[in-house]
Amino acid sequence: MKVVLHRSILDIDAAAWDATLDGSNPFVTHRFLAALERSRCIGAGTGWEPFLVTLVDERGLAAAAPGFIKNHSYGEFVFDFSWAQAYARFGLSYYPKLVVGAPFTPATGPRLLVRQGLDYKTTAASLSQSLREAAAESGFSSIHALFPADRDRAQLADDDWLLRRDCQFHWRNHGYRDFDDFLETFTADKRKKVRRERRRVAEAGIEFESLFGDQINAADLAAAWTLHRDTFLRHGHEPYLTLDFFQDAARTLGRDFMITLARRGGETIAAAVFFVGSDRLFGRYWGAAGDFHSLHFETCYHQGIEFCIRHGLNHFEPGTQGEHKISRGFEPTLTWSAHHIVDARFRTAIADFVRREARAVDEYAAAVQLHVPYKDRRGVSSDEADACR
Repeated sequence: MKVVLHRSILDIDAAAWDATLDGSNPFVTHRFLAALERSRCIGAGTGWEPFLVTLVDERGLAAAAPGFIKNHSYGEFVFDFSWAQAYARFGLSYYPKLVVGAPFTPATGPRLLVRQGLDYKTTAASLSQSLREAAAESGFSSIHALFPADRDRAQLADDDWLLRRDCQFHWRNHGYRDFDDFLETFTADKRKKVRRERRRVAEAGIEFESLFGDQINAADLAAAWTLHRDTFLRHGHEPYLTLDFFQDAARTLGRDFMITLARRGGETIAAAVFFVGSDRLFGRYWGAAGDFHSLHFETCYHQGIEFCIRHGLNHFEPGTQGEHKISRGFEPTLTWSAHHIVDARFRTAIADFVRREARAVDEYAAAVQLHVPYKDRRGVSSDEADACR
């Protein structure tokens, strides 16, 4: 296979790129990455410059890695600022580095994209090797595959990349008939708390409407973007995504893009932005026009869980952080990243750091699991609970 580097997703045929994907999430689809690029959320001057490593055979695109040259570590959700500082103390530059993943998106998904019908392991190993060679030739200090899917993580581990873990809080659908059936698995006090939260929102006269990309009108889309932007600004940050991206994503992603609007008296007072995969829901952004009791929990979590139950989705990833998610049915879930460090000296030091960090993450996840609201899963991981059913 021939290695071909691309500096724009727009230079690659959309159908050929998407033929390497399984529909599990939209964040490395051609249309998502193209929307980011067309709206200039990524590209020259943004700190996310496309560096797409592809393998080509006689049929065309055989494999691809969604890579980006980074000159900072923002928008990644896998924190390596201390690594950059260590390089600086030795008079070396950590940047530029190469990130493989979905910009601004801490969601697990495919990172070594292989065309259907090809032997995955052989082709993915070639792609992994091509990434390492490209890093060496381009002067990158390192490569970081963020939130790789399980088989990609296993392949990168086989290729001697360093594995790093973190903890998020995810919800899993155990075949619930409806939201009340889901709540019946809670302890009595936690069940009452969720019902009280939902009742407060309803008694405030707030109603909800969820709209897919092909259903959203321009005014509702602009309102959702403005609410999310204002939330970023209140926390002292500029939003990653522009209104142009929202408009492009709604048009091109269609039913993979969804907003949930909270309205009172005909006025939109809050909005949550979701993305939809073949078997899971991803919560990404939220904004509100004021401080309304329990509205964040209802808009971002309870409405999302109801959507998953109604549409038969198995998994809900609401984003990073937030121990407040635990009492609402989300459980600690390990997420991963894989790292290739070019300099052998730093690789040794970082490997030691990752080993020590892993113990702390595992201890944290085990401690948090003791506080989930479920009657039968306290201290039991979600995977273990599934195996017992």
